Amino acid sequence: MAEVKITKENFDAEVRNYKGKVLLDFWADWCGPCNMLSPIIEEIADELDGQVKVGKVNVDDEPELAMAFKVESIPLLVVVKDGVIRTQSVGIKSKDMVLQMLK
Repeated sequence: MAEVKITKENFDAEVRNYKGKVLLDFWADWCGPCNMLSPIIEEIADELDGQVKVGKVNVDDEPELAMAFKVESIPLLVVVKDGVIRTQSVGIKSKDMVLQMLK
């Protein structure tokens, strides 16, 4: 499954009301670490297709969502399960570290 672009318009349907795990990647085009993390997130989205929904939130395009999640630094990864934030982590992560967040 490809990553889902998360916007304020689709947030409720794609994240808040979703039954299951969602990995949210808060990022921006100009962010070097975000661009380094992006291929890892894409790989996880493909490998965990049907098990975890992966959403991308561009903080420049979606400032309301960035404020709602109190984003101060990016990349920020947030795991949401059944509409509740379970864990979050700032900075570049290895694939294994991201997979550990999803357990």
